[in-house]
Amino acid sequence: MAVAGTGGTPFLLSPATGRAATPSSAVFDVEAAGAGAGAHHRAGKAPPPADAGAAFVLESKAPSISTDAIAASAAWLTDAARAGTWWHAGFHLTTAIVGPTVLTLPYALRGMGWGLGLAALTAVFAVTFYAYFLVSRVLDHCEARGRRHIRFRELAADVLGSGWVFYLVVSVQTAINAGVTTGSILLAADCLQIMYSNLAPHGPLKLYHFIIIVAVVLAFLSQLPSFHSLRHINLGSLILSFGYTILVSAACIRAGASSNAPTKDYLLSSSKSEKTFNAFLSISILASVFGNGILPEIQATLAPPAAGKMMKALVLCYAVIFFTFYFPAITGYWAFGNQVQSNLLQSLMPDEGPSLAPTWLLGLAVVLVLLQLLAIALVYSQVAYEIMEKNSADVAHGRFSRRNLVPRVALRTAYVAACALVAAMLPFFGDIVGVVGAVGFIPLDFVLPVVMYNMALAPPRRSPVYLANVAIMAVFTGVGVIGAVASVRKLVLDADKFKLFSDNVVD
Repeated sequence: MAVAGTGGTPFLLSPATGRAATPSSAVFDVEAAGAGAGAHHRAGKAPPPADAGAAFVLESKAPSISTDAIAASAAWLTDAARAGTWWHAGFHLTTAIVGPTVLTLPYALRGMGWGLGLAALTAVFAVTFYAYFLVSRVLDHCEARGRRHIRFRELAADVLGSGWVFYLVVSVQTAINAGVTTGSILLAADCLQIMYSNLAPHGPLKLYHFIIIVAVVLAFLSQLPSFHSLRHINLGSLILSFGYTILVSAACIRAGASSNAPTKDYLLSSSKSEKTFNAFLSISILASVFGNGILPEIQATLAPPAAGKMMKALVLCYAVIFFTFYFPAITGYWAFGNQVQSNLLQSLMPDEGPSLAPTWLLGLAVVLVLLQLLAIALVYSQVAYEIMEKNSADVAHGRFSRRNLVPRVALRTAYVAACALVAAMLPFFGDIVGVVGAVGFIPLDFVLPVVMYNMALAPPRRSPVYLANVAIMAVFTGVGVIGAVASVRKLVLDADKFKLFSDNVVD
């Protein structure tokens, strides 16, 4: 319920505390301009400051009004600018979650074994679906009360009511986006190196050469201006995920039945501490594989009402997840057991000895993986690009005007170059996935959604929903802390393998 505030500013009663609270703090008066921009425009009041990040990057379909009108009224945040469909959101979600990181799933099972591994995989599957649904509900709840949010960071700061939460979410999202982009560049370069080493076993090119090639291509593609401009790429990404999942699963079945396959050993470490750390590292990897830290930004592209559409998008996404996650996880671990590497393709194409599947099949799978990695890097870079655009662009000028084009090209290219430099210097793919999962995805995708739901919608404290949310928060907070320790420990153990600009990706 709204009550009058000083200076004509409406205040809202917080459902969590019952105290009056402003729709947005001074920290994000501009950041959350969309919460009431349309209302200001319709009421004839002065609009909030124009937000180039929202206008240029997070738009769904280009609004029919001119750029000058956007600058004057911030009308891109009204319903007219939100024309995305549920299948567009489904494509974005699928690309954000389903990617070649599924090739690390057998490696995750290696740390837990069959029983615990499949149970953990299924638990993370269910909890992430539930958590993403809760985030969508919280977004709808806030919008119904006049506080529309198009970014995860402003949503968390509004619901949790603390300025430090805003900066915490910004930091976590930045770590996730940079980590995923870095990992995608590294794995794409690894794919190129796999193909090159089979064509020219003694060729002069090193891993960092392929990282440079991938970075150049990605820097070019990164100039696509908005989330919506990626919709066809993300549809292609969905199709690619089905393609390489089928190919890799078939290759694993062929390899597992081959006489050249390594001896199948599914035994866990005899050391209790080693076994515990490996299990939590595996859970961190699962969290990273299922992670999606940009759901509010994706929901912002939907035409209202978004609630039903977002649920359809989640169902589409998780139908794809079921097929593309379980098949390679089970077939890969079955074929290689404890010998499986963090990149399943490396197990299928060992450095010594013949390939364990037909060359044409593996070559096609590598190409499909390579193409999808570019789409994933593009999707996860959007939050970084939105922040850059918000602070560097001017909506009073056209999106492709020299005033906005020059900083866009420079900043996005510099971002890709920085991620590529880290990938070349620190080629620890499995370790990177674990750290990103523990430090980034677990708090953002497992803990914050249930906390925000309990605070925003305030279910009764003894209700099953409230208690389940508290249990999820407690369990995954502990998992995140121990997983972070396990991930850092793995990095320390791999330190002896470290070599600056190494030619091999360290497992």
